[in-house]
Amino acid sequence: MIIDMPDTTTNDVNKRLVRLRDEGGAVALGRVLTLVVLADERDVEESVEAANDASREHPCRVIVVAPATRGADARLDAQIRVGGDAGASEVVVLRAFGPLLERTDTLVMPLLLPDAPIVAWWPREAPAVPSQDPVGAMATRRIIDSTTAKDPEDMLGNLAGTYAPGDTDLAWARVTLWRALIAAAVEQPPFEPVLSVTVEGQKRHTSLDLLAAWLGARLNVPAEVVRTASDDAITRVVLERKSGPIVLDRPDGRTVTITQPGKPARRIALPIRALNEALIEELRRLDPDEVFEEVLTRGLGHVTTRTAA
Repeated sequence: MIIDMPDTTTNDVNKRLVRLRDEGGAVALGRVLTLVVLADERDVEESVEAANDASREHPCRVIVVAPATRGADARLDAQIRVGGDAGASEVVVLRAFGPLLERTDTLVMPLLLPDAPIVAWWPREAPAVPSQDPVGAMATRRIIDSTTAKDPEDMLGNLAGTYAPGDTDLAWARVTLWRALIAAAVEQPPFEPVLSVTVEGQKRHTSLDLLAAWLGARLNVPAEVVRTASDDAITRVVLERKSGPIVLDRPDGRTVTITQPGKPARRIALPIRALNEALIEELRRLDPDEVFEEVLTRGLGHVTTRTAA
C-alpha cells in the first residue's frame, strides 16, 4: 500500500503511521533500527528496493530523504509505503524543497523509532565528514558507497582522513567472502609466509584497495592494486610464496578458481555481491568495525597502485 501526502509535515506523517497501525495493523512493531537514506532522486527506487530486501533480515523503519527536483519554497511531499510495497519494513519517502534541505535532521527526528539505533546511508555522494553531518551525527553507523561516487578513490581517501567510529563503506562488505576464501587458502600446507600480494580488477572499484590494504596489514607484506578495464570488480588475487603463488582467479564475475602448487585447482561460486547483499552485510553489526578502521586508517596508505597496459 502506498499513501501519498503532498505538502505535509513530518508530524502529520508520524500521526498517519500511528493511525495505520492502530486501525488496520498494517505496520507491525518489532523494528530493530531506523535506516535513514540520504539519496538523490535517481537513487530513490533502487535504495528502497535494497532496504526492503535488507529489512527481511533486519526489520526497520526506512526513511528516505531526497531533494525535490523543482521549486525553491519550503515544502515537504511525503509518501508512506507499507505491506507488500515495503518488505518487512515501513518506508517513508520525504521529498524536501528549498530551505528544508539545509537541516535534514529536523525532518527525520519526528519519525525516528524510540530507543532504536539509527543507521545513516548515502547511496552515492557522501558528505565530506559523515560523522559531522546533521543526520550522521545522530547515527550509530554511517554507511557510504565509494564505488558509486563520482571519484571513488577520492571518497575512500577522504573517509580514511576523517574516519570516526561507526563509519563504513559498502565496498568493504563486498570483500567479506574474498577474505574468507583467502584466509582458508593461506592456512593450508606448506604454511609458508606470504611475501607480497597483488589484487587486480575494475579500475573504479574501491573494493580492490580495501582488500589489498587488509592483506598488506594482516600479512605485513607489500600490497599492490592493478587496475584493469574489466567490468567485474575484483578479478584476480595473487599471494606470492617461496614455493609458488596462491592464485584466486575470477574472470567472469561468477566463479573463482583457486590454484596453488601441489594441489588440484578448486572452483567455487563467488558472484559479485549485489547492493542489497552488501547492505544486509553491513546491517549485521551496529558497533564500530575495528578491522575496517585498521584497514582504512593504517593499511590503505601503504598500498601501491598501477594501471594495466
